[in-house]
Amino acid sequence: MTILEAHYDPTLAAEIRTLAGERNAVILAHNYERPEIQDVADFVGDSLGLSREAARTSADVIVFCGVHFMAETAAILSPQKTVLLPDMAAGCSLASTIDADQLRAWKTEHPGALVVSYVNTSAEVKAESDYCCTSGNAVDVVNSIPADQEILFLPDMFLGAHVRRLTGRLNMHVWMGECHVHAGIDPEHIALTRAQHPGAEFLIHPECGCATSVVEAISAGAIDPNGAHILSTEGMIKRPAQSSQETFIVATEIGILHRLRRENPTKRFIAANDQAQCAYMKVTTLLKVRDALLHTQFRITVSPDVAARARTAIERMVAIGGIPIQPLVGPEDPGE
Repeated sequence: MTILEAHYDPTLAAEIRTLAGERNAVILAHNYERPEIQDVADFVGDSLGLSREAARTSADVIVFCGVHFMAETAAILSPQKTVLLPDMAAGCSLASTIDADQLRAWKTEHPGALVVSYVNTSAEVKAESDYCCTSGNAVDVVNSIPADQEILFLPDMFLGAHVRRLTGRLNMHVWMGECHVHAGIDPEHIALTRAQHPGAEFLIHPECGCATSVVEAISAGAIDPNGAHILSTEGMIKRPAQSSQETFIVATEIGILHRLRRENPTKRFIAANDQAQCAYMKVTTLLKVRDALLHTQFRITVSPDVAARARTAIERMVAIGGIPIQPLVGPEDPGE
């Protein structure tokens, strides 16, 4: 049995829904979570979409089925809520490539530089940043900064290289961080998969470190942009119904295949690489979600001083939303 095969227990799922109702809790699940976690959730989406749900929910408790930095973001946006992470082992290899001390040291090396941090970072790093961005609005955020202003961009070196190429910013320094999943989605493997399925559309959802390497490869010319579409989550979900194509190759973490197949049952979806799995996203199980609700564990909090400094950057990200990365690939997708 593979990790993507559902371990759905209807009795346990029903217990979770009952507990959620009793505790006035909302369950948020990232697209890359296990299928059974997505199926029991109130909302499924990417980190930006879930941040918006966390900010506007009327629930008293938020059970965040994702990774640690996402739950931190929810806690910052909704400080009056109880935010629970079902498994404290749900980290992020990209976020862990830089901490606040390292960022402060980097800033010391470049006095006066502005810091633009990708959403996949800890609250402490966001607190040391001037701007937070998604991969969907990173180009626009950088372009909004005066051209003569030095910029420190972190932590994704692929997204940073892509943004620097499109903006032409020679005074933008990029941190050398990467997602551990990205190596499974390389240009050569993508070319082979596309050759095996001629005519298939190529869908890329860049809100994960693993797919930003694909975005960077397209802008560098290493991947053929014909038939490729860089789309937000909702754009990716809607695209199959808008297209006459029956087959789609998907370049991102394979957890999203469950939602694509569920919402587009007549279409065929193929992973650009079926080994592109985030181990951190898969640690959450139905039993852990049940226990989080039952015992109010494990609560994620952010110290008030860190939260206050991080909030401005996060609110900018939520307000700006998922703007298409570039017009050179596929039709524009104004949604998230």
